[in-house]
Amino acid sequence: MLKTNQRRWTLVLRSVLALVFLPVVLFSVSVLAQAPAVSTKPPAPHRAPLPAVCAACIRAHEEFLASDAMQGRGSGTHDELVTATYVGSELRQYGIEPAGDNGGYVQAAPTERRKLSAQPTLVFTPPAGSAVSAATWTGGKDFLAGSLKQTEFSGPLLKLNAETLDPAKKLQINPGSVVLLTGARDKVRQSYSALMAAGAIALLVKSSRSAAEFEAEGKGIPEMPSRLQGTSGGDLSTLNLLSLNAESLQQAQDLPEGTTVQFSAPSTVETSFTWNAVGILRGTDPKLQHAAVLFSAHLDHLGIGEPVNGDKIYHGADDDASGTTAVLELARVLGAGPRPRRTVIFALFGSEELGGLGSTYFREHAPLPLHEIAANLEFEMIGRADPAVPADTVWLTGWERSNLGPTLAAHGAKLVGDPHPEEHFFMRSDNYVLAKKGVVAQTISSYGLHPDLHRPSDNLAHLDFVHMDAAIRSLIAPVKWLVNSDFTPNWNPGGQP
Repeated sequence: MLKTNQRRWTLVLRSVLALVFLPVVLFSVSVLAQAPAVSTKPPAPHRAPLPAVCAACIRAHEEFLASDAMQGRGSGTHDELVTATYVGSELRQYGIEPAGDNGGYVQAAPTERRKLSAQPTLVFTPPAGSAVSAATWTGGKDFLAGSLKQTEFSGPLLKLNAETLDPAKKLQINPGSVVLLTGARDKVRQSYSALMAAGAIALLVKSSRSAAEFEAEGKGIPEMPSRLQGTSGGDLSTLNLLSLNAESLQQAQDLPEGTTVQFSAPSTVETSFTWNAVGILRGTDPKLQHAAVLFSAHLDHLGIGEPVNGDKIYHGADDDASGTTAVLELARVLGAGPRPRRTVIFALFGSEELGGLGSTYFREHAPLPLHEIAANLEFEMIGRADPAVPADTVWLTGWERSNLGPTLAAHGAKLVGDPHPEEHFFMRSDNYVLAKKGVVAQTISSYGLHPDLHRPSDNLAHLDFVHMDAAIRSLIAPVKWLVNSDFTPNWNPGGQP
């Protein structure tokens, strides 16, 4: 009986132990079965993730700025004001403080536009003792005003052949010269910027129009662009460009150099505005607060123009909604992170297409004195890849002029020198306005000389968003380094214009 009871209690105890420990055993087996196998391969090397960009933000900006609703963001128009207001609203949500007028982001620059009331005239007065007689030409008959910066100017005649000019070298001419420029059409065009930088006041060139086209265009009164009040235009304003018919060209070639050329046109004045959008992110370092970095682009384009293939809206998706988008994306990234050591200014300029009116006004009304702006990076046309440089690479105008580009490239920027030096792009964007006053100012671009420039076909359908995203992404880390570094941007000897 005792043994039977002992046996019975032993069976009960074993049952209890089985119920207690069986789940533990099963759980252990399950965990071991799910555990990864031990690898004999060495761990993969750590790779820092690429900086993030907001691809949806980039596309959204472009879809708004280059939309039909914005009517091409014409310089000095209501659409330009809407664009500046949009940019300001984006800067506010990124945490960027306003630095425009009256505590806001929009900066209004007063402009005036001369309206010609009759055809202009050109009077040629040869030097004393010359065998050639004085002559007077009438606009629309003897010449056409391709572009006008002034209603009155005068200067000595200088004859140059574009075929003999080296586009890579700085031209030396007497400032205020009226240049009769001959040669192949593309060589003539490539010389415009160099002659403007050298101080020429006007160009006389051969017209590319047929006799019938010349006569038809000559029936209209020339139009002049707006200019800042009290000035002859912005610092990117084109030369006074006059095109001559075959007879006038021959007469001009017969005139001796030094002949005084006097232009005049009666006009009245209309006043208006162009608009910038300006924000500021104040730095934390007491010293670097006064060594600011300016990121800029122009927000205007050509507005409504001559229809091409039925489209009259010049959308400007690449020129320069892409640059405006890049500046906004940098503002989003820097506004979301720790406050940088340097002060950072974000400026989107109006009326670049009229000669840099917005940037010229900003230069005189910046939120900091110019000597406290250490560097300016302008973004101009990064919406497509340039086949002249490696994929997803952007280039910097005036690469050899300063230490800024090589230093950014050394810190990871996919940035190279401008592959089109003959185009003088350094002098054709808003950076030049500030560079002329000493700021180390250069432009980032990937414009590959595509045929849609200043045409309605510069639209969303032709943008390369993969390239844009990659180009902006590659600049984020170097830009973060720049706005937090003690690096001093400097002009190389002879680099400042």
